[in-house]
Amino acid sequence: MTAAALPRIAVTLGDPAGIGPELVAKLLSDPANTAAARVLLISDERELAEAGEDAGTPLPYTTDAAKAEAEGLPLLLGEGASRPAAPFERKAATAAGGRWALDNLEVALGLAKSQEADAILFAPLNKSSLHLAGLSENDELRWFEVELGVEDFTSELNVLPGLWTARVTSHVSVAEVDAGITRERVVAAGRLLDEVLRESGLERPRIGVCALNPHAGESGRFGRHEIDIIAPAVTDLADAGLDVKGPFPSDTIFLRARAGEFDGILTMYHDQGQIAMKLMGFDGGVTIAGGLPVPICTPAHGTAFDLVGQGAANTGSIQNAFDIAVRIGAQRRAARQR
Repeated sequence: MTAAALPRIAVTLGDPAGIGPELVAKLLSDPANTAAARVLLISDERELAEAGEDAGTPLPYTTDAAKAEAEGLPLLLGEGASRPAAPFERKAATAAGGRWALDNLEVALGLAKSQEADAILFAPLNKSSLHLAGLSENDELRWFEVELGVEDFTSELNVLPGLWTARVTSHVSVAEVDAGITRERVVAAGRLLDEVLRESGLERPRIGVCALNPHAGESGRFGRHEIDIIAPAVTDLADAGLDVKGPFPSDTIFLRARAGEFDGILTMYHDQGQIAMKLMGFDGGVTIAGGLPVPICTPAHGTAFDLVGQGAANTGSIQNAFDIAVRIGAQRRAARQR
């Protein structure tokens, strides 16, 4: 692939109090990764130096755009806001850390809007830090929607090698799940999962759909969601040409997926899928913000304050997130250049 064809990936280091900086340093110290994409770093030199110290390896970068292009080095673009005079507190949720993470993400979104970045990768965030910093939305996906002006259906997608999940409802209380399960939302979530799976390289994804109630409602004994909402939505999706089946009881569908029956699973609420996915592969999981005009990827784990400064952070998830960002970003870039 020529240098011009390489995808441009905007990278932020996440919450400075956590393991994000260490993960990014380890990721970008591998020449195979910096050869796969043009990396646009949104940070500052002090944070990059601290990241290298945490990782036990220098984080390669340059501030010279010509050198970055010629040598394939990550290009440091600078941060979205001025760093506080005092050092960031580590291993704790703080407003300063949350503000830094949000401001840098805002720069990444700006690069995507101007098509200077084909995808975004961010290291783990801490929701308490984000809310201390003034985030009013429930999570970063809702914030992305606002910043990008998206009004269509969006969903977090969670990925392990060989299995993707999307969900109809996400970061809401369990009491609110029932109201969020509608035929229209199930159809929208199924279409989104199929679309992203195709964009990742699967020609005809096989999707299984979770029931909401125990035993898939047992013919209406435990609720009629499966009869009145989910099954009709599955029919709508199948009629539209998708390879989709269900609804299946959620306590067995992941066994079928693990056996290779499905490429993707559509769940009805957050923990219905997340518990299974994290048990199946916590150290390799990826979260994708689906339904946005730019692919945005991040490790599925958190900031792991207990591991900060030990050099022991596992890079499995951030490597998988980077690989997906590169793959989808390359497709987006190629489509624009045609």
